[in-house]
Amino acid sequence: MSRTSRDRDDEGRARSARPRDGLGRPLPYGAEGVDRQPEGVVRPPGETLTEAQRLLDVGMPFHAHEVLEDAWKSGPDEERGLWRGLAQLAVGLTHAARGNAAGSAALLARGAESIAPYAGGGPCGAGEAQGTGGPYGIDVAGLTRWAAALEDDVRGDGGPVSPAARAPRLRMR
Repeated sequence: MSRTSRDRDDEGRARSARPRDGLGRPLPYGAEGVDRQPEGVVRPPGETLTEAQRLLDVGMPFHAHEVLEDAWKSGPDEERGLWRGLAQLAVGLTHAARGNAAGSAALLARGAESIAPYAGGGPCGAGEAQGTGGPYGIDVAGLTRWAAALEDDVRGDGGPVSPAARAPRLRMR
């Protein structure tokens, strides 16, 4: 492929067809990559959380972010901040795994700030009993603590973290 040509989707928008590694980084054309998540999949919230957790648990936070991004883009307006925040937390972990401390810290803080209003049910009103969690059993308080701890660690150390070892729990146990 020449440097002047670009990969395009059916609508003519630029899309990189380069293979990606498990953290979403582009690899050279022809290299063996990790399958990407299909885009635009509309899932029920519970299925979204289950699939995102599975991907986080196997050390693929970039892929989990794509699942959460689908919920953000397809969900009701009152839940967009929740799903966007969860996607930002996954990207924050992705950057931490890549060793990008500044990017990780910024996204972890932004994601935690985005989900905080959903504690106890928050703006969408689909939550658990007041004070026990967020919508769909999401552990908003636990996730904000996790994000703050990881942010502190990456700011202090700056080195890459193991994404599977540092994966958060999205739902309360």
